[in-house]
Amino acid sequence: MDDSIKGNVILVDKPAGMSSFGVVARVRQKLSERAGMIEVVGKDGVRRQKRRKVKVGHTGTLDPFATGLLILLAGKETKKANDFLKLDKEYVATVRIGAVSTTGDPEGTITEQDVAQKPNKAAVEKCVQNLVGENWQQVPQFSAVKINGQRAYKLAREGKAVEMPVRKVQIYEIELLEYEWPDLKIRCKVSSGTYIRALGEDIGKALGTGAYVTELRRTQVGNYRIEQAKTLEELMA
Repeated sequence: MDDSIKGNVILVDKPAGMSSFGVVARVRQKLSERAGMIEVVGKDGVRRQKRRKVKVGHTGTLDPFATGLLILLAGKETKKANDFLKLDKEYVATVRIGAVSTTGDPEGTITEQDVAQKPNKAAVEKCVQNLVGENWQQVPQFSAVKINGQRAYKLAREGKAVEMPVRKVQIYEIELLEYEWPDLKIRCKVSSGTYIRALGEDIGKALGTGAYVTELRRTQVGNYRIEQAKTLEELMA
């Protein structure tokens, strides 16, 4: 069996520039096409052919700029979405220091910061290692979290100031893969509910330089790895 599709669990390598909901919509359409047609009787008594509907949902979104492992569930498996939401995750992220973003990523308004002294590699290494462990993290305003029944990102786009919740998260590992001013690349293993954009901002605060995430790739969710996933184009073929 294809590793990317096990039963009704579908592993997708999400492309950049597309929302998680967009991926779900395309996969749902493809599965509905494969499911074929059924005959239904309308209120007028006329028999008509109708395409079968296949239920598809995601198990945790990725921001549009991000890439990597997106786990979709189809059919009855969609009822198990909460089980997947609780799984630990691994990411590889590029963090740009010396600037900040209103959204914590490249989609926001970028403001360069006045940095008196560029931190060396030893200082960056120490900074990221200090973040390992239990942390309190404020949920970004540009997120899918619901505030009074509305998505936080929608309220933010409308210019409405809201108090975002603070969550306790666990940073299990952070490995500094590369550093060349102004970019550093990290691999991090974190608990469910951790925002890597917020982690990038925490790095900037600790260094006193400001920072935001420019690239983000999810490489693992629980025991599912990106190597098992298919690109959206491959799944659609």
